Amino acid sequence: MHYDPIKRKLGVVFNTAGWTRVLFYQLLDLLLLRSWHIRRALKAWKAEQKGAVHILDAGFGFGQYTYRMSKECPYESIDAVDLKEEQVADCDQFFKKQGVANVHFQTGDLTTFVRPEKYNLVLCVDVMEHIEEDVQVLTNYCNSLKKGGMLLISTPSDQGGSDVHDDGETSFIEEHVRDGYGIDDMAQKLRTAGFERWDIRYSYGKAGRISWLLSMKYPMLMLNASGLFYAILPFYYLIAYPIAFVLNAIDVRVHNSTGTGLIVKAWK
Repeated sequence: MHYDPIKRKLGVVFNTAGWTRVLFYQLLDLLLLRSWHIRRALKAWKAEQKGAVHILDAGFGFGQYTYRMSKECPYESIDAVDLKEEQVADCDQFFKKQGVANVHFQTGDLTTFVRPEKYNLVLCVDVMEHIEEDVQVLTNYCNSLKKGGMLLISTPSDQGGSDVHDDGETSFIEEHVRDGYGIDDMAQKLRTAGFERWDIRYSYGKAGRISWLLSMKYPMLMLNASGLFYAILPFYYLIAYPIAFVLNAIDVRVHNSTGTGLIVKAWK
């Protein structure tokens, strides 16, 4: 199935006003387990920073992480880069209306985008699985970081991260160019790219996997089957989300021995 068309439809619905867009961001933070992991990692990273820092949001998508960082860290400078011109224009317009002045949106190809030793943090959420030239992109990230700067990635693992569990199966999200990364595979690519150390952990373990089915996969399958489900969706989440919330809280607090996602931290 195709995931992007559904995201675009939801984006149109929630983009009717500034407050609905902010509500959309808040709902994404609640629903997406990867957002729980990323927010936890960002909080720990921020606690170690002193003074103003510079951030790259690489492949910012809807802009929800850019928005959160711009509000929580108003003294910071954020470059938000994405390949899709329509998303760049849309987010740029929205952020200007919201009075956010510390974010610079630009269209860019991450395979060629480099700003030598500019950033303290590079954030890359749900991007690497879409890029064939991943080592080149990781190298660009490393070259763009200041000494001691951190790269933070969320990406599917090879343990079924794109809902692929057996040979011959295709990805639930057809836009992916690979089914996922192994920990050793990712570590080797980080080493090749020039990073000195890293911490790679599984996300979406046993609890997170069930949460993903309830909060994301099943709703997306139903939305693909019929547009009528858009009207039923709020009632579905009234039942399903309290369960997903507890499962998400478990996943971010335990050490998963395996999982369908990876949370990667790497330092230059």
